Amino acid sequence: MFLVLIVIETLDFKFLLKPKHGNVPCIVEEGPNRHLIGGALQGDRNSAVFKVAGDELLEYKVFIQADRVSPFDLAASWRVYQENFQRSTVRGIPDVSIASATEAGNENGSPASLELDIEHYVVPAPSSANSGPVYAANMTETPRSLIRSGKFSRNDSSSSSSHSQKDLGASVDRPGGMEVIVPETAKLSLESGLVESKSVGTSSNIQKHEGHRGLFVDRGVGSPRLLKSSSASTFSLDVKLDSESKNSMPAAAGAVAAGAIADQMLGPKEDRHLAIVLVGLPARGKTFTAAKLTRYLRWLGHDTKHFNVGKYRRLKHGVNQTADFFRGDNLEGIEARNEVAALAMEDMISWMQEGGQVGIFDATNSTRKRRNMLMKMAEGECKIIFLETLCNDRNIIERNIRLKVQQSPDYAEEPDFEAGYNDFKVRLENYEKVYEPVEEGSYIKMIDMVSGNGGQIQVNNISGYLPGRIVFFLVNTHLTPRPILLTRHGESRDNVRGRIGGDSAISDSGELYAKKLSNFVERRLKNEKAASIWTSTLQRTILTATPIGGFPKVIINAPSALNFIINIQWRALDEINAGVCDGMTYEEIKKNMPEEYESRKKDKLRYRYPRGESYLDVIQRLEPVIIELERQRAPVVVISHQAVLRALYAYFADRPLKEIPHIEMPLHTIIEIQMGVTGVQEKRYKLM
Repeated sequence: MFLVLIVIETLDFKFLLKPKHGNVPCIVEEGPNRHLIGGALQGDRNSAVFKVAGDELLEYKVFIQADRVSPFDLAASWRVYQENFQRSTVRGIPDVSIASATEAGNENGSPASLELDIEHYVVPAPSSANSGPVYAANMTETPRSLIRSGKFSRNDSSSSSSHSQKDLGASVDRPGGMEVIVPETAKLSLESGLVESKSVGTSSNIQKHEGHRGLFVDRGVGSPRLLKSSSASTFSLDVKLDSESKNSMPAAAGAVAAGAIADQMLGPKEDRHLAIVLVGLPARGKTFTAAKLTRYLRWLGHDTKHFNVGKYRRLKHGVNQTADFFRGDNLEGIEARNEVAALAMEDMISWMQEGGQVGIFDATNSTRKRRNMLMKMAEGECKIIFLETLCNDRNIIERNIRLKVQQSPDYAEEPDFEAGYNDFKVRLENYEKVYEPVEEGSYIKMIDMVSGNGGQIQVNNISGYLPGRIVFFLVNTHLTPRPILLTRHGESRDNVRGRIGGDSAISDSGELYAKKLSNFVERRLKNEKAASIWTSTLQRTILTATPIGGFPKVIINAPSALNFIINIQWRALDEINAGVCDGMTYEEIKKNMPEEYESRKKDKLRYRYPRGESYLDVIQRLEPVIIELERQRAPVVVISHQAVLRALYAYFADRPLKEIPHIEMPLHTIIEIQMGVTGVQEKRYKLM
């Protein structure tokens, strides 16, 4: 049931009855129109009566909520009601309402200036997104060693690949990959005189060249893959395709893929797979750091999974272990914890043997004995880098302990918070008694880095492209809570005409959105000391940002407002380059370039516009933007374009690469990403 408003000062309306789900027509309330004056319902009726199915009557109690809204929303809501008899999509839920109270000092009682009520613009986020706090360990890889009975068996790990991942509840979504094969010498002398090669998830036969070692890199859907013999100056063309895939390499383009190729070509076999093994006391941010790193590497196109040993322990031993289970002199507890750690490691290695590239092994791993066990298991299988998180800030540790007790399944069955808190403190003391800092092997130490206010990072025996990217990411990341607002520019004139690309100005509707966005930003960030507005270099984003204020903007004697707003224009935030298709409509492309139209339709992720870009190219140029967003400690408002925002949103929402071109990114909608120690949460506001 919702309220339809027609005018502002005196409201004349009826109630409508409509099922929450379904598209059946509304039932209009029986009786005369109602009147609402100054926020008060006129008359003595406090219920609404509806006649349904003949003479059957339904009666509902009436409640009036009166808040200020803009006349634009009133008009839009009324239009939606007239056309569809459905709840307005302008303001989401509930439908529009109007304020009852008058402003102080308004002697004549007329409505004061209408203000923006942010909460009334909230719309539901996609069901796949994280809209509330999520315990990061719950999002990790589901143990493959778990048999249907719910018990673990050490003998199951070798045959776990025969079980359906779907049956075990494990995620089967992996980012699509570029295939790069360096043929083994033994395969170069096949009886048929052909060399088997794989590229871009395809398999093909090509003429053998003496002494040939081939590398194949996809240059976009529809583009030829070129093969060059080491002893020839001409290229032969590989055109036969099928769907076989093996030894998956990153789907991202350019430097990311080139670095990964180099890592596979050089060094022993175990260096082709990388295990990041977390080390640290509880409540030091290990799991959240692991989740952020997993999300970053997946977004770059590296097949990455997060294995949390605590999840294995809970599935095998339940959630009722007290602090005594974690004592250093509890031999039974030590054996049980080592067993689940070995199970997790076996699962990770099995996954790597099937094509996985980077495994994040998340546990305390607080003793040399445990770490030596893991290194022995990894011999000949993968390269281990220890990632140790150290924190000496008692306030951060205390905050993390409380979050752990509130969110961890270990304390889900403990109704008394203080009892759980005290138990975890004892568990922490047990770990502290036996803790041995990492001094062996390859390692990265993060010392007091989680706050984002400095700290140290130490590296030992770290080399290679991917380890280098990981170090660079960790240097720039922190867990300080702050909002990031993502929005497309206001509707442009090319949007109205259905043309892609270009650099047109915004339409009248786009100008209205720019004003509403300015109002929204001022109110949403009014308690912040500073904020940054990031736009592309195209005028439709710059014009959308202009009403927010001059840049830099300094407000004096306004303690409730932003102290300053800084605008930055990023060329990396420009829309995907449509090349020769720039300025065309999709219908024109379909008519004049049918092959290009079909190629794009088949694989939007890898399709590259002629003389333009693909989504993978966009991801590559956005990496510095992601690093800078992670580094920021103040709120950031990003005003950009559909393809760019799809890629940015996919990073925060941890969406597979293959989904990026299909993510809904509506106009005139703000997506708020809340970054903090509880992970990433999302909230959406539709202003028009």
